[in-house]
Amino acid sequence: MPELPEVETTRAGLAPYIVGQRVRTVRVRQSQLRWPVTPTLAEDLPGQTLTAVRRRAKYLLFDTARGSVCLHLGMSGRLRIVPAAIEPTRHDHVDIVFENDMAMRFNDARRFGSIFWLPGDSAGAFSLLSALGPEPFDADFDGDWLYRTARGRQAAVKTLIMDQRTVVGVGNIYASEALHAAGIHPRRPARRIGRSRYDVLATAICETLAAAIRAGGTTLRDYIGVDGATGYFQLDLAVYGRDGKLCPRGCGPIRSEVISQRNTYYCPVCQR
Repeated sequence: MPELPEVETTRAGLAPYIVGQRVRTVRVRQSQLRWPVTPTLAEDLPGQTLTAVRRRAKYLLFDTARGSVCLHLGMSGRLRIVPAAIEPTRHDHVDIVFENDMAMRFNDARRFGSIFWLPGDSAGAFSLLSALGPEPFDADFDGDWLYRTARGRQAAVKTLIMDQRTVVGVGNIYASEALHAAGIHPRRPARRIGRSRYDVLATAICETLAAAIRAGGTTLRDYIGVDGATGYFQLDLAVYGRDGKLCPRGCGPIRSEVISQRNTYYCPVCQR
């Protein structure tokens, strides 16, 4: 599933092509995604100009003066900018066509993505967005926030930082990588980690995500950017998917186990 770096890379790739463009029409070929595409999208969006492309957690928000399109890529969703006249392929479900004869095309083989029309300024109150925690690059996300959030929590620290109410966008890959960078065992109970170690972890989360964004995200299976290129952060992964290989710190072999139903990778020597 595309995580925060992949979604941010997609946002940055789209913005130069679509911000300031006026929508001519919307073509919905398949409305049954994870949730049905808002039925009035093809009526509400045409005639409006896109004023901004934002990201909130793993959601993309395409703003107009009258509302926003909220799009989630799901497991395998991709967005491309193509000439509107190009024939769609099997899994090209939705086109937003602009007056310059280009289209933003949504392809989703597994149909786990979603597209909603949010009228006016209702995005902040939308049920999928309203309960989300802080962005990792926001000023109010730091070690103190993690420490206070972890008080009384029985869950493992990896489960804590993957909870979107704690901090958004830290998916499975980047949780393993950030915990390794911070030297914290992923199964350690969140409530048993001190304030100073949470300072280190908050910094590691931000630095890991920032490095992944610079690399264009991580491509392990499905993710492809707007320009058709894969991400390159998989070349820099320290522990994820490296079960049995030597820890980059030279400690010993990386191990894996399942935590909260997700494969988790760590070094049993330097992470404690």
